Amino acid sequence: MRTATYFFIFLNLSLAVFEEPAVYPLPFLVTSLVEVLCLLVFFGRLTHFAKVTLRNVFWKDTKNICIMVAILLSLTDLAIYGVLRIYNVLDPAGMGRVKPVPLASELLPSLWQIRRAFRSIRNTLPEITYVFLLFMFSLLMFSLMALKLFGERNLQTAEGLPYFRNYLETVFDLYVLVTTANSPDVMMPAFDFSSWYALFFIAFVIVNTYIFMSLFLAVVYNNYKKHLKVMFG
Repeated sequence: MRTATYFFIFLNLSLAVFEEPAVYPLPFLVTSLVEVLCLLVFFGRLTHFAKVTLRNVFWKDTKNICIMVAILLSLTDLAIYGVLRIYNVLDPAGMGRVKPVPLASELLPSLWQIRRAFRSIRNTLPEITYVFLLFMFSLLMFSLMALKLFGERNLQTAEGLPYFRNYLETVFDLYVLVTTANSPDVMMPAFDFSSWYALFFIAFVIVNTYIFMSLFLAVVYNNYKKHLKVMFG
């Protein structure tokens, strides 16, 4: 039944390929009949579910209400389009704007699980704040050292731009270095000046990329798993 439901959802959404404006337009009667068939399948499935579910449970389920509203919106959309077509007052792109609604209604349980996951992430954030603050402190201190080490030596990048002379730009460049996205380009001007300066960047990568990032991810994972286990029982 789930496979059949997704088939009719796919069929309903695929009508947009054949409705005006379309590369392969079909007569309005054909597309409208197919859409009505799909809506009848959705309504039949909903009716069947209502027969095997307690009434108070059925009406408390937001998903059922959303599917019912989606069917009504689709029928209203189809009826309005048909009337406008009869009187030749219509926007061809106006039909089918609510077609994705049945699909969204079917995906509501997954969306609720995603919402629970985001709630778990939100509960995890306060507990990883201290690790994040330590990482930012390390980044700011290394940026200050880089500014003092390289900023006073009038070094330039390969593009001829000032090298580590602005503190905020230094913080950003080293932050990118944590991801190793600008490695080894960011260290080459200092390395060309003196190969000993490579020790600074090696120490930075070890402390921030390998130690702090590993610690940060471990704290995030453990706390997220703990909150997720409590939330889902």
